[in-house]
Amino acid sequence: MPLALITKLRPAAAETAVEPSLLAAARAGNLSALGRIYELTQHRARRFARRLVGDDAAAEDLVQDVFAQLPRLLGRYRGDGPFEMFLLGVVSRRARRHLRTAIRRRKLHDRFSVAADASPPTPECDTDRHELATLLVRALDTLPRDQRVAFVLREVEGLTSAEAAAVEGVPEATIRTRVFHARRKLQAELARLGVA
Repeated sequence: MPLALITKLRPAAAETAVEPSLLAAARAGNLSALGRIYELTQHRARRFARRLVGDDAAAEDLVQDVFAQLPRLLGRYRGDGPFEMFLLGVVSRRARRHLRTAIRRRKLHDRFSVAADASPPTPECDTDRHELATLLVRALDTLPRDQRVAFVLREVEGLTSAEAAAVEGVPEATIRTRVFHARRKLQAELARLGVA
């Protein structure tokens, strides 16, 4: 099953949770606390943004924008759940604009690109993992935004349905439904792209 390969793309280790005392210090204007929050959360936010928008440069811009506004964002965080889930929700909402642009740009590029070189692979060629990731990004581009986000949160980021629901601000059943439909569409698209 091609979708089972997605778990290989999950990060090996989870980041350390942001402690409430660190959040309180950052809210009080402590710059080292803001820096520590950045250190603890930026890798996951960047990885998540990259998986949503499919473009490293756009993901980097998105994450930098989110963290530039971190002091203001801390004021909106009410402590209903882990700060990391709140931050992923912010990244998810900001990715909407970038995602639409990235998909349009990729489709335009694909339309005008030259056929790929059919020469045999060399040691310098991309690995199978990179090729799979590229195909997955193309397949993810075919999904509606809500299904894409739910799928990435659950299957790639490894969140529970409850955590993904908290990030998106929707009922848990909605996340499960979106993931179900996303899986069906992805399986069909990956089969069309020739991934067994």
